[in-house]
Amino acid sequence: MNRRSFLRLSATAGAALPLLAQDTAPKRRIRKGIMWGTVGVPGSTLEKMQAIKEAGFEGVEPMGGMDNKEVIAALEATGLKAGSVCCHTHWAKPLSSPNPADREVGVEGLKLSLRDAKAYGAPAVLLVPAVVSKEVSYADAYTRSQTEIRKVIPLAEELGVKIAIENVWNNFLLSPLEAARYVDELKSPMVGWHFDVGNIIHYGWPEQWVRILGKRIATLHIKEYNREKGDKQGKWAGFDAGFLTSTPSYWPAVMKALDDIGYQGWGIAEQGGAGSKEGLKKLSTEMDQIFAS
Repeated sequence: MNRRSFLRLSATAGAALPLLAQDTAPKRRIRKGIMWGTVGVPGSTLEKMQAIKEAGFEGVEPMGGMDNKEVIAALEATGLKAGSVCCHTHWAKPLSSPNPADREVGVEGLKLSLRDAKAYGAPAVLLVPAVVSKEVSYADAYTRSQTEIRKVIPLAEELGVKIAIENVWNNFLLSPLEAARYVDELKSPMVGWHFDVGNIIHYGWPEQWVRILGKRIATLHIKEYNREKGDKQGKWAGFDAGFLTSTPSYWPAVMKALDDIGYQGWGIAEQGGAGSKEGLKKLSTEMDQIFAS
């Protein structure tokens, strides 16, 4: 091979490298689920899960404290997976409560939810860690909730199920830097974050949270929020919006950020409109569009 042929071959091979890298790059893989508490289709646990499956969902997020036998039987019959379990006590009996008896109930509720998640094969439990109010200071909410979570971490590590802290409108952990610090201070790989996209829109930009939280993100809630509607009609009105109705759409930026951190877990709908089989199908189709953004 003469020098000219060698250079031509090298240039051709070099030009192919970007294509090769593109072909072998990890593909976006977000598993599509729905929060049990949003599903209003009538019927038994099995009938509801059949409707969820028929709509095109891969999984569901049961509530803690449900009948294990019913849930497991319905999961097995439909082929659905449990993408997460939502703790059922964290609002009524928050870990930040000044009442020790309430905190004890909250701890036991979290433990039960972790055991439920293990039984269902779910990787994580969604936890609202605290509620700040006029009666409960921010500082007390921070220290109390961490103290109570530390009591449960050994069980989470034993079961191999993550405690995933969710960002909600609880006047707590209001920036992604603080959210990351809160998780890191608990010093366990079994504590992460359940990132709710829609809950951030009124206060900031979800793609920034995604990049800062990074690998701490264990699971996602997929929820729409119309910032313009919230600004004009009051912040809660922003949630009265169907998927893909915000202009401009923030989903492409969110998906790009999730790609950048290599997220490959569950995306679970927490969205109105799941009161019928037709509504479930519409949500499922719209989530496909969101994940393809």
